[in-house]
Amino acid sequence: MEASEKQMETLEEKIARVVREDVAVIPYDPRWPELFEQERNRLLACLPADLVRRIEHFGSTAVPGLCAKPIVDVLVEVTCLDQTRRRIAPILEAQGYDYFWRPSWGDDTPPFYAWFIRRNPNGARTHHVHMVEPHFEHWDRLLFRDYLIEHPHVAREYGELKRQLADTHPNDRIAYTRAKGDFIVRTTEQARKYYARRNASPGEREG
Repeated sequence: MEASEKQMETLEEKIARVVREDVAVIPYDPRWPELFEQERNRLLACLPADLVRRIEHFGSTAVPGLCAKPIVDVLVEVTCLDQTRRRIAPILEAQGYDYFWRPSWGDDTPPFYAWFIRRNPNGARTHHVHMVEPHFEHWDRLLFRDYLIEHPHVAREYGELKRQLADTHPNDRIAYTRAKGDFIVRTTEQARKYYARRNASPGEREG
C-alpha cells in the first residue's frame, strides 16, 4: 500500500487490514538476530536519544532453533510514552511504518503503548516494534525468551503449539495470539520462579 493510501485510511480500516494478514510459521532462520541488530541500529540512528533507552530482541525469533512467524519482535524502552506519540511516531510513520496506540490487554484495556509494523518493499511484515516505559509488564517477555533458550524441550512444545494454531487460524492473527496466551502465561510464571530461585542467596534458597 502506498503512503498516500495509508494516510487516507481510518483507524478501523487500518486495524482490519493488519488483522487479516496471513499467519505463517516457518522454521528458524539464523538471519533473524542480524535483522534485529540492523533494526536496533536503525532506530538508534533516527530516534531522539533522550527518549530511547535499551532495545531488546524478544519473541520466538530471539530463540535459536524455534520456529516463528518471520517477523522480528523488538522491545524498546522509552522514557515517556506521551513524548513517544508526539515525537517518535511521526518519524517512523514518515518512513512507512504502521503505527498503533495499542492496549496491552484485550480491547481498549490500558495501559496503552506505541506499536509499529515495519514492512519490506513487497509489503510483507519484517519487524514489530513495541515501545514501552520501564515499568510495563512487557519486560516479563524477556523471562519467557530466556527460559525457552535454557529449556529446549519447552521451546519445542511451544513450537508445536504454534504450528497447530497457525493451521487452525491461518487468517486471524488475533485468534492465533489469544490461543497462545495460556501457554505463555504459564511458562512466564515458571520462568519467574526459576530465575528467582537461581538468583537467590544460598540462605534464601534453603529457606
